[in-house]
Amino acid sequence: MSMFNDVFKNKKVLITGHTGFKGSWLSVWLNNLGAEVYGISNGIPTTPSMFRELKLDKIITHIDGDVRDYLIVEKTIGSIMPDFLFHMAAQPIVVKSYVDPIETISTNIMGTANILEGLRVTNIKCTAIVITSDKCYDNVEWVWGYKETDSLGGQDIYSGSKGAAELVFKSYFHSFFKNQDKSNVRLASVRAGNVIGGGDWADYRIVPDCIKAWIDGDSVEIRSFKAIAQQLHENVDYNGESFNFGPNAQYNKTVRDLLGDLSKYWSLTQEPSFISNVTSKFHEAGLLKLNCDKALFRLRWLPVLDYTKLIEFTSTWYYNFYNEKTDMFEFTINQINEYQEIAKNKDIEWTKMK
Repeated sequence: MSMFNDVFKNKKVLITGHTGFKGSWLSVWLNNLGAEVYGISNGIPTTPSMFRELKLDKIITHIDGDVRDYLIVEKTIGSIMPDFLFHMAAQPIVVKSYVDPIETISTNIMGTANILEGLRVTNIKCTAIVITSDKCYDNVEWVWGYKETDSLGGQDIYSGSKGAAELVFKSYFHSFFKNQDKSNVRLASVRAGNVIGGGDWADYRIVPDCIKAWIDGDSVEIRSFKAIAQQLHENVDYNGESFNFGPNAQYNKTVRDLLGDLSKYWSLTQEPSFISNVTSKFHEAGLLKLNCDKALFRLRWLPVLDYTKLIEFTSTWYYNFYNEKTDMFEFTINQINEYQEIAKNKDIEWTKMK
């Protein structure tokens, strides 16, 4: 099935942080689209890990390296000369930013700067996407969705590091990449909301914590109940832009609703139990919604899965991993193919050939 106008077919794609949850999914999908996928990552972040379980080192070129090491970054970009680059390497956990703030700052800020500097120095013809987080915004707890023009930063180290990464992106673009007569690099940043799906085993995340508890028969402890690459490659007008991506507003759910819906696919003998009186020792912003109108209007982007299908995809992935003798690589490919088919039936822009 042709997707993204076949823009990734037979192209070299470099992913930083490819051994993580989102990086692993992206690696599988791009490989399935016919790309020659390379990844650079500082080890395997979790046990289990999607990267190991799917044996992704057999289908992509795995490079063990830290994005905080500029010499490795420049050498990797210069030797591969990727047509596309997705920068996903990060310290992604808010709690860990309180335990080791320097690691968070150096990875999220200097790691991003090193990638951009490597692109500047090599000046290869490359379409690059810097992926940060919805936490990059200065969260004032209002009910409206944050727009790409709203203030960046936050009260905690993690939010500050993501806001700073966006400022590094902006300053590098205007200083070095904006003039397309001198630069071969096209650049955009993506601010994504929370992502759920099978294969995530990171600590301090709702879905993995829930799955781990169910496997052990324990209660779930919760802190609170409360297509850019293709279009940037084809359209220079998006160079230097930032875009929000997230679910439709009507799909906002409580944590209790989410966990209750996930449990329906596990055939539990009793209702799942929750412990809701866990006291947080650190500040973590609460309400944070993204306004995705810019991506809708400029890119004609729409979310593919509705809430019910998203829960089905996520829960059945974990259920098959833990309870069935399933080839999880094949299962993952089948989910990707079904995702693409749903998108095609919805006539979403990136499914169309031009």
